[in-house]
Amino acid sequence: MKSKITIINIILVTIAALATVLNNYNIVAVPDTLLITLRWAALAGLIVFAVIKRNLTTSILISMLVGTEIGYDFPTIGKEIHFLRQIFLQMIKTVIAPLLFATLVTGIAGHSDLKQVGRMGWKSLLYFEVVTTFALLIGLFFANWFKPGEGIIPPAALNATLPETHQQTWQDIVLHSFPENIAKSIYHGEVLQIVVFSVLFGISLALLPVAKKQKMVEGIELLAEVMFKFTKIIMLFAPIGVGAAIAETVGHMGIDVLKNLALLLATLYCALIVFVLIIFVPIALFAKIPIVKFAKAIFEPVSIAFATTSSESALPKAMEKMEKFGVPRHIVSFVMPTGYSFNLDGSTLYLALAAVFVAQATGTEMTVGHQLTMVLLLMLTSKGVAGIPRATLVILLGAIANFGMPEWPVLLIMGIDELMDMARTSINVTGNCLATAVVARWEGELDDTKMHASDIVLPKKSPADI
Repeated sequence: MKSKITIINIILVTIAALATVLNNYNIVAVPDTLLITLRWAALAGLIVFAVIKRNLTTSILISMLVGTEIGYDFPTIGKEIHFLRQIFLQMIKTVIAPLLFATLVTGIAGHSDLKQVGRMGWKSLLYFEVVTTFALLIGLFFANWFKPGEGIIPPAALNATLPETHQQTWQDIVLHSFPENIAKSIYHGEVLQIVVFSVLFGISLALLPVAKKQKMVEGIELLAEVMFKFTKIIMLFAPIGVGAAIAETVGHMGIDVLKNLALLLATLYCALIVFVLIIFVPIALFAKIPIVKFAKAIFEPVSIAFATTSSESALPKAMEKMEKFGVPRHIVSFVMPTGYSFNLDGSTLYLALAAVFVAQATGTEMTVGHQLTMVLLLMLTSKGVAGIPRATLVILLGAIANFGMPEWPVLLIMGIDELMDMARTSINVTGNCLATAVVARWEGELDDTKMHASDIVLPKKSPADI
């Protein structure tokens, strides 16, 4: 059944695309009514395919096409369905505060007790902070170099509700970082204040006796799990929200806005490639880790991460491969899970790039000082968020809200988020695998013999040898 529908879809899409190209290049004059009919017939086939497949990724990508067509053919309708994107944004905002609180507190109280983890703890955390900081800076550099969000003219209707901004001194900024009332901070979406409260709460919890601390940590871990489930439920509405956002944007600004999304995607991939070449490769060479053998060792878990856009789905295989690579089990079992909370290199680079894209798209001027402040904010807020698909959306919304920027460009990004997620998740897994090997080398426990033999395939034993 699926194969037949796929063949029909290919035929419909090919006919619609061919008719559009022939008409646009004045090769054959095709009536507008026929063109619209052909395009909607192709989209109807894709919608049926999405319903049958029941895959969120497929649904989001197809909803982007449907939203584009609605905005292009029926711009008035595209503008009027803006309330659907607002519903999605309001639902996702409800997750920000409890998710940040739960993940940061469990990350600090559960993993950062340096008296327990000893040298391995501070070495891992130092490594994570240095590498993720470089990731953020590279993301900022490429965002300012390529300028993928520049040229998008914000519609007046979307900017009408923006709050007035006032010049603040550095003392005001520092003072504003500390909450006076956590409930008030949550209500106003003050992410940095929520982070400060969560960090202090996590440190306080870590100082309690183990028996008392464990009960609270288990409860907060359960809260984090609930919020991740909550996020997954909200994401079921994502195709509608994304489709409505694209329809509204194309209805307001025309089809040319999609060029900016293609540039944003290209910018991310270029930035990640450069990050691997100038950060990962030198680190591996300095730690005397053979790059080719390391790449072969992590190929399978990285492939799983790329296909599923989930770092967690690759975790068991990544731990198995790194142990086979020569990293002792006790180091793998500590560094890898901790890295999944504190060392999301691809996601942090993406966050910096996406945040500047939002600023460029909305015409928000960000000085070097503002961008460095944003880096510090993202360094804090990106810690503790598990590597599940689209979890960075929560952090991105929180970061741009902290700077008073509109959220509509985030829904534009979501149209290509799956393609971006594949790349950044792969880098997350690669970075955590490399971290285990680096810490093992730092501890003097990396097994070089095992490492150099990791890609050797042993011949199968014959029955006579057994």
